Amino acid sequence: MSLVLRILIGLVVGVVLGLLCPQWTVIGILGKVFVSALKAIAPVLVAVLVAASIAKAKGGLGARFSTVITLYLFSTFMAAMVAVVGSFLFPVTMTLKEAASGEAPGGLDDIFTHLLTNMVTNPLHSVTAANYIGILFWAVVMGLAMKIRASEHTIQVVSDFSDVISQTVTWVIQFAPFGIMGLVFSSVSESGLEIFTDYGKLLLLLVSCMLFTSLILNPLIVFFYLRRNPYPLVWQCLKESGLNAFFTRSSAANIPVNMALCQRLGLDKNFYSVSIPLGSTINMSGAAVTITVLSLSVAHTVGIEVSFLSALFLSLIATLGACGASGVAGGSLLLVPMACSLFGISPDIAMQAVAVGFIIGVVQDSVETALNSSSDVLFTATAELRDKRKG
Repeated sequence: MSLVLRILIGLVVGVVLGLLCPQWTVIGILGKVFVSALKAIAPVLVAVLVAASIAKAKGGLGARFSTVITLYLFSTFMAAMVAVVGSFLFPVTMTLKEAASGEAPGGLDDIFTHLLTNMVTNPLHSVTAANYIGILFWAVVMGLAMKIRASEHTIQVVSDFSDVISQTVTWVIQFAPFGIMGLVFSSVSESGLEIFTDYGKLLLLLVSCMLFTSLILNPLIVFFYLRRNPYPLVWQCLKESGLNAFFTRSSAANIPVNMALCQRLGLDKNFYSVSIPLGSTINMSGAAVTITVLSLSVAHTVGIEVSFLSALFLSLIATLGACGASGVAGGSLLLVPMACSLFGISPDIAMQAVAVGFIIGVVQDSVETALNSSSDVLFTATAELRDKRKG
């Protein structure tokens, strides 16, 4: 039986048990263990695979990397524009009551400071803390150093170790059906359906923008690059990557899943072992949608008229913020006050929108992660297929 079918069975079993036996909280432990295992192995996987891939690379990947980075950044910006249009067509207000806890970045200077600081963090600490910006930076540096100074035997040893880690990840992923069952059980038994009644319009706008990005915008971008029907690839990425990411709600935990999918698609390991972890840090379409929609909702709530030019600049801010601060605790939600400052909205008011975001986060964050993570594979495959077609 295919892994996807087993995951779907686990999903159904989790829903049924969550509705009928919510007191069986021990089932939820399966989800926590599965996500913890993926999060634990993912930093080691990324560090070793990236370093080994850089060391073994023979050249010819430059065009692919420039293409995939362009795809990541352009799609994130366009997703923010989709959120702007959606917010203008269907303006949503919210009830602002209590402030949320947490420290939001003050501006773009804080975000870039955070980015550069994380980049040069101790490499061992980066692995243990799952700081993927630092992991990528040091893995690339060490990979280049091995390429210049290490012997073929040393490079082969590192390559063999990366194969060992990849096999370990394959074993962990086989337990996904049980993990998904536990995660779904926890969501159904704890959250209920209140979020759909209290914040339904806001949640509907967020999810609609993300679905439009995933099902319309991204396929159009892929079609522009490949000049062929993009939907078979889009559906496969959503089914085999997005489904898992929806329930784990962690781009980091989904890195091994994405790499396994890239392998099944027959992509170049030297390419995807770098582009996938890179995408988990800068390919943030869902985060850009969240930042833009919530910021404009606050503006509508307090009665601020937002010009389209200001909204366009907000899209740029949301794109840069989502890329540079993806590792900040609280993810995209804590960037809302920074975006709101563009309209002169005080942090106290904006942080109340963050609180609303956490309330609907059980759905919003799931859809956001599914969009972000599945498009990592989508655009990695697009960049490689385009390079092969041109070649």
